[in-house]
Amino acid sequence: MKKKKQSIIMMVMFIGLCLIGVMGFGSKASAADLDRHEIYRVYNPNSGEHLFTSSNHERALLINVGWKDEGIGFYGQGGIGNWKQAKATHVYRVYNPNAGDHHYTANANEVQNLVRVGWHDDNIGLIMPPENLGQPVYRLYNPNAKAGAHHFTLFKYERDHLIKVGWKDEGIAFNAYSSLK
Repeated sequence: MKKKKQSIIMMVMFIGLCLIGVMGFGSKASAADLDRHEIYRVYNPNSGEHLFTSSNHERALLINVGWKDEGIGFYGQGGIGNWKQAKATHVYRVYNPNAGDHHYTANANEVQNLVRVGWHDDNIGLIMPPENLGQPVYRLYNPNAKAGAHHFTLFKYERDHLIKVGWKDEGIAFNAYSSLK
């Protein structure tokens, strides 16, 4: 009987904590108030792909198997638990197992369409600032690539160079910060 009472108490506490998280109890954070975090960029010299991750662990694993560390690509918005409480953009990551390629999009419909044609939803997202904050991250497409066909950059000079060598400009993918402050 004592164990049953303890289980009920634990369940009530768990539900209470869940409700506090869902309702944002005590938290009225705006996007500008949340801490920024690093989005690392690593490069696969075998495929030509650049991968973005907020996980230092994933970054280290990829470097250990031959990817090249390119440092911080840009900065995101707050932690993964804060994205519903503040105005932020959720950027999805999907993986093409046929080409060995990752793609990033803030468009949930694009994710659904890619999954429908065989891509895998990585269930990994980047929490980025809303459209009115940060700087644009440009999305480009290489029509000649088998893998690494999309590239994302915060830098106009990099975007402009890729356009000159045949990449297609696909506009702004999402926004990011160029620094921690």
